[in-house]
Amino acid sequence: MKDGPNIARIAGLIGEPARAEMLTALLDGRALTASELATAAGVTRQTASAHLARLREGRLLAMEAQGRHRYFRLADDEVAHALEALLGVAFRSRPTRLVTGPREPALRKARVCYDHLAGELGVMVYSGLQASGSLASGTEGLCLSEGGRARFRALGVDVDAAARERRVFCRPCLDWGERRDHLAGALGAALLQRIYELRWGTRMKGSRVVAFTAVGEQNLRSAFA
Repeated sequence: MKDGPNIARIAGLIGEPARAEMLTALLDGRALTASELATAAGVTRQTASAHLARLREGRLLAMEAQGRHRYFRLADDEVAHALEALLGVAFRSRPTRLVTGPREPALRKARVCYDHLAGELGVMVYSGLQASGSLASGTEGLCLSEGGRARFRALGVDVDAAARERRVFCRPCLDWGERRDHLAGALGAALLQRIYELRWGTRMKGSRVVAFTAVGEQNLRSAFA
């Protein structure tokens, strides 16, 4: 008798090419319609609906209804974390499918991973937190030291509000491009939101890229490097 969760079932849901494309399209944290996901996967609307039903049944997707429209998003950051890890394995095992051009280095430098900052700058933040002793081990995983809490509060990040969320507060997420960890969890999401509020960086339309201003990047490096 085999014990534990059924990995093969989840792997089968993710492994189908069209479903993999849909899940990857949702890694930027947006909610998309079935038509938009069908376009991303290169399949018909009817085929997309069948795939979406299976992904919802497997609890990989959540759906929100607004009037006549239905929007789909990743079920939670646990799913996003698993997908980012799989991207890292895929990147290591064969050449990337990204088209070489201006967008590729931008994607590797700074991008959204579900709701937190990934890429070179995301890894820099996490490495800086480690080097400065801002991260500590708690009973439920990683937490902030007093110095770490002061560092985030100095940027205007509401650490206490992030800690009250019903999700993991702080954890590493393996970056597929850098092969090192960036900051995920409620704290990572709060930091990215604050970066937007400070106008250090903005999301590029139709992309996961986060474009930092020169001053914004300098401020981020000064705060964490």
